[in-house]
Amino acid sequence: MTEITESFKNKTILITGGRGYLADTLVALLRGTDCKVIRADIKPPEAATPRAGESPEIEEIVEDIGVSGISPELLRRADIIFHFAAQTSVYRAEEDPADDWRINVMPMLSMLETCRKNRHCPTVLFSGTVTVTGMSQYLPVDEKHPDAPMTIYDIHKLTAENYLKHYAASGFVKGCVLRLANVYGPGKKSSSADRGILNLMARKALAGEDITLYGDGNFTRDYIYVNDVARAFLTAASKIDLLNGRHFVLGSGTGHTVSEAFSMVAEMAMAKKPGIKSTVKSVPAPKNLSPIENRNFVADRSEFTKLTGWAPEYDLKTGIKSTIDSIYPRN
Repeated sequence: MTEITESFKNKTILITGGRGYLADTLVALLRGTDCKVIRADIKPPEAATPRAGESPEIEEIVEDIGVSGISPELLRRADIIFHFAAQTSVYRAEEDPADDWRINVMPMLSMLETCRKNRHCPTVLFSGTVTVTGMSQYLPVDEKHPDAPMTIYDIHKLTAENYLKHYAASGFVKGCVLRLANVYGPGKKSSSADRGILNLMARKALAGEDITLYGDGNFTRDYIYVNDVARAFLTAASKIDLLNGRHFVLGSGTGHTVSEAFSMVAEMAMAKKPGIKSTVKSVPAPKNLSPIENRNFVADRSEFTKLTGWAPEYDLKTGIKSTIDSIYPRN
């Protein structure tokens, strides 16, 4: 990572959703890098920021960008923007599409328009989602797969993505989108009950609770470790001239059924904490389960790897072990 993080030296980095799960991991990877990080989030900081003289220098901003947008003053200071702020629940988006638009679309458009009007051209990296392609027509899914969003959430994520591509093509910013598969790994709990499922199941297993599986759990997922995702974003920012104006599918490239992943979590939790018992139990799916849950997905990451040299460092077994160790760190 040293070569990658060197490219951020003396840069100002703005992270929206800056105190979230992915942002925490990305900032940790920048430790020791001589740069400035501005963490903008609706939530106030939970812990003290690094002392003066430590790298990176961190500035904490409390701001609801879904209401006010990102301030022009902040944007003018930013060389690189990681736009992670989002409403992440498929179900909440269905219940209140207008609010989801306010949170997931308008901040992107407002940010891009401000950059255009001020003639400021930062690099913008956006956390997209692989579910904008809908039900997979073939596996593994690559960048050529047709987009077919099936939910309000995915329609809005794709809309924000298209705004970024348009403004990048017009020369107002440099930018690219990383469409994320199922992200898991150490870190804070997700604010949405339908996200961070593997982490949630690890916590349940370590508490001696059963893990619930909808139906037979035979749908395939691509689980990607959060450190690998954060490295991918840093890599993309450092190589933006090769990626500008495009989206890339980001996953491990290996598929596992939900049943297989949950069983792995239960087995490794019981091995970590002798005396507990956790089994995977099949339950009927709720009636309001989104149809997007009934998909199979594996990422073809080859294009991103070819252009950047990035590759995942964690397979599912190693990543689950690291996740469980972070939740229950006793030897």
